[in-house]
Amino acid sequence: MKKFKKFSLLTLLILSLAGLFACAGAWYWTERPVAMDGERIDYLVEAGNGPADIARVMNEAGIHIHTRGFSLLARLSGQDKQLKAGAYEARRGDTPVTLLQRMANGDMTQSRLTFVEGWTYKRIRQALRDSPDVRQTLDGISDAALLKRLGSNASSPEGLFYPDTYVFTPGTTDFDILRRAYHAGQDLLARAWSEREPGLPLASPYDALVLASIVEKETGNKADRTKVAGVFINRLRSGMPLQTDPTVIYGLGSDYSGRLRKKDLAADTPWNTYTRSGLPPTPIASPGRASLLAVLHPDSHGYYYFVARGDGTSEFSTNLAAHNRAVSKFILGRN
Repeated sequence: MKKFKKFSLLTLLILSLAGLFACAGAWYWTERPVAMDGERIDYLVEAGNGPADIARVMNEAGIHIHTRGFSLLARLSGQDKQLKAGAYEARRGDTPVTLLQRMANGDMTQSRLTFVEGWTYKRIRQALRDSPDVRQTLDGISDAALLKRLGSNASSPEGLFYPDTYVFTPGTTDFDILRRAYHAGQDLLARAWSEREPGLPLASPYDALVLASIVEKETGNKADRTKVAGVFINRLRSGMPLQTDPTVIYGLGSDYSGRLRKKDLAADTPWNTYTRSGLPPTPIASPGRASLLAVLHPDSHGYYYFVARGDGTSEFSTNLAAHNRAVSKFILGRN
């Protein structure tokens, strides 16, 4: 009987020590840095992925974590139901606990993509395609189908996407970024239109967007922007053609050689403001906030002409004779 009691006590002691060592080993594993193939490794957690799925994704990316151990840690900590889908970055020195907590907190990596003021829609789409962090879903989708998904009644996507820097998690779709840019542009346009100067020769917010895109392409000089807008407003009021080169270039498309020639100015397209009066049918680029506000709050003056001085500023004239002298001086180099 005594031998049995001693055996039982010894067995219990061994089991207790084994449990203690197991707990110590488990704790050591959770706090030990995970082996990684690089200093920083990005990986993507898809919606619906459980701890075991995530561990497999991490291993495939080069983050060598024990699948069963990670799953057990997630369940025992109660974080298995808190893991958030998104893009994450593992850093050398991260422990299983660190990785788990980062995903439970939704501490995702972020990417940035900038749409520059004056970019065309074609250039915006190219920037989306060039970004390795943007998931491509729009290849083969027509402009009409895209506009329908956005809920837009516009005939063209040109000018509808607000130029700004957009922060997003890697794996975000091209459509999601365009949707954000579209709504940002529409919100700004609605606010600016509601606060516009009275009596402008613009029939709709879309007209303002079209003219703002022209101003955007005509000048980047802050001091001249509202004055340039005033020139176009004066021309619209008087029925004069806008006669602005950027619209001709846009209408030429791939036929533009890099230099406007006299025959280009005479080549009629819907956007040629030398051959057609009024506003072109669509914007020619994505205007920024400053150009839109300039169009809706233009300078009041008597200028109908302007020409680039060559230093980023413009020379303004009230009549054609003065304008021709300015062209002779600043473009042709004659005094």
